[in-house]
Amino acid sequence: MNLDHLRYFACLAQVKHYTRAAQQLCISQPSLSHAIRQLEGELGVPLFEKTGRNTTLTPFGETFLTTVHQTLGTLEEGVETLRRSARGEGLIRLGFLRRLGSRYIPQLAAEFLAAHPARNLSFTFHTDRTQGLVESLLHRQCDLVFCSQPDPALPLTAVPVVRQELVLITPKDHPLAGRGAVDLAQALPYPMVYFTREAGLRRVVDGLFADAGGAPRIAYETEEDQVIAGLVAQGFGIAVVPQMELLHKLEVAVLKITAPDYRWEVFLTTCDGLFLAPAARDFRDFALRRSQEGR
Repeated sequence: MNLDHLRYFACLAQVKHYTRAAQQLCISQPSLSHAIRQLEGELGVPLFEKTGRNTTLTPFGETFLTTVHQTLGTLEEGVETLRRSARGEGLIRLGFLRRLGSRYIPQLAAEFLAAHPARNLSFTFHTDRTQGLVESLLHRQCDLVFCSQPDPALPLTAVPVVRQELVLITPKDHPLAGRGAVDLAQALPYPMVYFTREAGLRRVVDGLFADAGGAPRIAYETEEDQVIAGLVAQGFGIAVVPQMELLHKLEVAVLKITAPDYRWEVFLTTCDGLFLAPAARDFRDFALRRSQEGR
């Protein structure tokens, strides 16, 4: 069914006069008449009837007009959405590690909005561990994610944007609790609350202990660093976790790791096969610039 014919039909239904409708549509009256006849032929019912000098809708036309208005309205809405997107407006779907949600992501998003006050922009915020974030990216549920370094074999582009400190936490009454800093080798004799193998930090912490000369005594495993901190506070073991505000609200001692040397970063990650809308692309570039400025 010809979309122009639907527009012609809607215009004639409103104007109720072939000549005036053709003038509004900037086409000839015979062209309009031919289009309406074609439309009626496709539908198999008459859409208009003559009433004096005017043309009015038949009952079939009245019914069809409702559908045409809905169709044209949906089309116009879709076209306007695409135009807004082309102007750099629209929705940005962010995914990030939960620990980034208290300060880094809200601040970055607020700064981006403040830098573009005239643009109609909005965000959705999704938190998960690294594996879940990567899956949401590959399944096109997020435009970009902030996570631990993903598997290099995946079709992703990952750029480091935030360097975070790792610390050793212990219960307040633990033998190591009184130290302000610790060589990680000193933690080897004690039971650990540890990241599961699916967690992005697992490889980093495994590497730290390997460099420290031993394997950790894993007593419990879980995915979330906040859960790990809660378990340590209740005496389930000690743990290596990112430095985060929550630690200072729990009954744990926070120890700086002086050795071995380590580097743990958060990566801004995008899918190589995913088209980035202008708004998401601009936010990505904004985050990368902020990262460079902060170094």
